[in-house]
Amino acid sequence: MTARPHFPGMPRRPRTRHGRRRTPFVVAFAVAAALLALAGLAWIPGPARAVRAGAPAPAPASTPSSARTAGAEARLVDRVPTPVLRWTACRKTDACATARLPLDYGKPLGATIDVALLRVGAKDPAHRLGTLFVNPGGPGDSARDFAALLPQGVSQAILDRFDIVGVDPRGVGGSRQIRCFGTTARQARALGPLTSAPFPVTAAEQRSWVGAAETFGRACATTGRQVASAMSTTQDARDMDVLRRAVGDSKLTYLGESFGSYLGQVYANMFPDRVRAIALDGIVDPQAIAGTAARADQPVFDRMGSAAAGYRALHELLDRCGRAGPSVCSFADADPQARFGRLADRLRAHPLRLAAPGVTTTTYTYASLVRDTEQWLHDPDGYVGLFADLTDLARLTAPGGAGADHAAVVRRFLARHPAAQPAAGYDNRLEAFSGKVCADGPHAARAASWPAAAAAADRDAPYFGAYYAWLSVQCAGSTWPAQDEAVYRGPFDRRTAAPVLVIGDLWDPVTSYDSAVKVAGLLPNSRLVSSDSWGHEALGTSACVDDTAFGYLLRPLARAPKVTHCRGDVQPFGPAPSTT
Repeated sequence: MTARPHFPGMPRRPRTRHGRRRTPFVVAFAVAAALLALAGLAWIPGPARAVRAGAPAPAPASTPSSARTAGAEARLVDRVPTPVLRWTACRKTDACATARLPLDYGKPLGATIDVALLRVGAKDPAHRLGTLFVNPGGPGDSARDFAALLPQGVSQAILDRFDIVGVDPRGVGGSRQIRCFGTTARQARALGPLTSAPFPVTAAEQRSWVGAAETFGRACATTGRQVASAMSTTQDARDMDVLRRAVGDSKLTYLGESFGSYLGQVYANMFPDRVRAIALDGIVDPQAIAGTAARADQPVFDRMGSAAAGYRALHELLDRCGRAGPSVCSFADADPQARFGRLADRLRAHPLRLAAPGVTTTTYTYASLVRDTEQWLHDPDGYVGLFADLTDLARLTAPGGAGADHAAVVRRFLARHPAAQPAAGYDNRLEAFSGKVCADGPHAARAASWPAAAAAADRDAPYFGAYYAWLSVQCAGSTWPAQDEAVYRGPFDRRTAAPVLVIGDLWDPVTSYDSAVKVAGLLPNSRLVSSDSWGHEALGTSACVDDTAFGYLLRPLARAPKVTHCRGDVQPFGPAPSTT
């Protein structure tokens, strides 16, 4: 098992307020290798510098009423009896419960599915405002784990006034899991090729991945079919609306991160009159996920612009490194962009054998470089580790290696990349990730089309294009036939009862800032927080972002500017010079 980024991701730990994280807010989870994250921005001087020139303007101020939940949708969820949540103590200080909900809301008397919840109780129950539902995205991360960790990263006022509840999505964590294989041995054999590299580079690797993806999809369409066919974000939104009622809230208060921003957008558009407050960070483009038949052949993460966002962040960091010079950035030379390219080419041609006394020998490849670079970009201060990596790799791949220091450099490098520990028992995280990705949008018909699609993506966004394209190979229509017929595909521009807060991180390497601007433009009753921040997601990068978001959750109807401009505490090598 090798570490993969978020998005895809792993149970995340919130950033501390403010700046450095105790551990990444959105950090990678160890998942079976690789299947398990923009140009056009113009600088505007002064505090508004993070605004995208020519971006669609959010709609004018409010109108008297919100759109209403469609009658057919209301009947589907409202006829479900309110679950009685029997909370029991768990994880020492929290409470857990399980709700039994319809597997298919169109068949309320049919099969059911168990959905698991965790609650962090309000610290000041006498002044409790209600429940804050949270979801970290992934896709396929545990919202219960996220809720349990969230007290590390939110304000005391949020902890005082809200119960914080994480609902593990269908197929995930403590909810009924998707299991596509009868045994761990069968799973290991089937997914083995997918664990051999972060993503396939050679033609032989690509053929192996395509074959493994087809085996994987067939297993999820047979052994795992019942859950796989009911795992869409649409069903999670319906579950959340029923559970909102179960905790006694008349309207929903929600915080969604990364792919969890998609759940918030689906809910807001399916149930616009049931919104009290929805705060979204790390924004995904809902139209890119929902997709169209015309764009189905383009891998979903390519449609979403993830690779382009990663390349843009890396390009800017390399530029800043060059301007800072070798006294500040160890990787600096006359052209750090070209130096990175040369390093990538060397590793593509000749993988690096990392060996030294006292360490386990390992092979480091071009795919390893792309994976590790992407992971470093998730943290606001990840550039420190990134440039340490690049400097060490440049020495190790040079003629003669690192000379007398070779063993010390290898140990130092490997210390930054400890081996991931395999999960005990049956690990369904790759299946959970795939169940979400494959259910929510259209995909190309055949897995055999992925090599060409990945090559095209890599031409548009070097290094990261292929990396992200291969994340969804298992979702090919002929490979993953277990589909949810009730997937919500829009519209995504409905007016909500209360404003939706949309938070955009200018240098987000996974969910592009452009997506935040677009979503703020789509939602008529929205507010945009535009933050000149680094890393994936902006919460925890500055007091400005946190105070705006937490203040909004407490008072969603308070008057606020349509755009709030913030600046992250971490600015690699100082700010880039502004242009006018």
